[in-house]
Amino acid sequence: MVHFKTFDNGIRLIVKRMPGLMSVTMGILVHTGASAESDREDGISHFIEHMMFKGTKKRSAFRISDEMDAIGAQMNAFTSKDITCYYAKSTTGHASEAFEILSDLFLNSVFPEDEMSREKGVIVEEINMNDDTPDDLCLDLLSKAYYGEKGYGRNILGTRENVNGFTRSDIKEYMSKHYAPENIVISMAGNIEPELAEELAEKYFAGVKPSPAENKKVEIELCAGSLFKKKDIEQIHFALAFPSVKRYDALYDATQIMNSVLGGSMSSRLFQRVREQLGLAYTVYSYLSAYAEAGSLVVYAGVNAGNCLKSVDAVLDCIADIKKKNISKEEFMRGKEQLTSSSVFSQESTSSQMLLYGKELIYSGRVYDFEERVKRIASVTLEDVLSAVEINFDETRLASSVVGNTDKPLSI
Repeated sequence: MVHFKTFDNGIRLIVKRMPGLMSVTMGILVHTGASAESDREDGISHFIEHMMFKGTKKRSAFRISDEMDAIGAQMNAFTSKDITCYYAKSTTGHASEAFEILSDLFLNSVFPEDEMSREKGVIVEEINMNDDTPDDLCLDLLSKAYYGEKGYGRNILGTRENVNGFTRSDIKEYMSKHYAPENIVISMAGNIEPELAEELAEKYFAGVKPSPAENKKVEIELCAGSLFKKKDIEQIHFALAFPSVKRYDALYDATQIMNSVLGGSMSSRLFQRVREQLGLAYTVYSYLSAYAEAGSLVVYAGVNAGNCLKSVDAVLDCIADIKKKNISKEEFMRGKEQLTSSSVFSQESTSSQMLLYGKELIYSGRVYDFEERVKRIASVTLEDVLSAVEINFDETRLASSVVGNTDKPLSI
């Protein structure tokens, strides 16, 4: 059962009732993230996400966490390139209390100066941790090599200089542009009555004044760059990005199935060739990263430094083989089943359902339809997948990144 409502101020509520469970996940999603930031704002979406937990008009930072713990609830948040989400998971019996605390945090945070000073240090350490995590660093570099310095190429964490310079005025200015009602979706999934969900959302959010949102289309300029970062570590981490489909492209599902064949599972060609047959990598995989304006098909591997060139060649051989369109019926059906099962599995998680229904409203303005989704996957043909092959491996627009004990980018 799905319940949907738009309040007069533009805030939308979506509720996926999951009877038989004993919990509920409640999220507040905002349609903004790193891609919406200017150079001066780089990192502020993530900074705001952190600062929301540092005190409200009636609760200290400690009281927020203490009161959530007292009812056995969990609360967290995340920032992505185009979404910021604050969420709580509680037992059904404590849903009202958990949502009140979550709403207070979202609507009434005061951003104390002393907390801001401390949290800047915390985020700088998060940036340092990211720099010390070579696979994350490699994929961040790949985004920059593919999209450039702006939009989807931005690192979500921002720069140390920006983080240390953010002020309360910067926070309020950014939130006034992007935390507008039309950019906000409240999503709940689990064992909660739609009537209670609507009552809670109306109680805390119906009074929010409507205001325009500054939603500029993300400018896309694919760079086809090659970047590297020298680090004194044992492995070489490399990644490739090919131009791919957008989020709602007609060949999106076909591309997902093709990716499963290439590197999306343990039976995929990349895993079987690079890891199982050649023993060159512990981790090797591919995935589709799709946004409203553009997308990319990404391949990543972490390998011994002495085997880097051999590993790159093995990855390229797998891609060359896929480009010959010799995907078997068995591979196609396996990829199709994997895509279907991932949709089915998500139906059993309140957190996954909260995000799925919330994001669909944010991105498309539509209510997610599981049965329609399964039908769309079932309708994909092998010919569709072969068509996806044709548009996914333009080597003239290939971007790459490498992290490790190297003095130069990949030569492909």
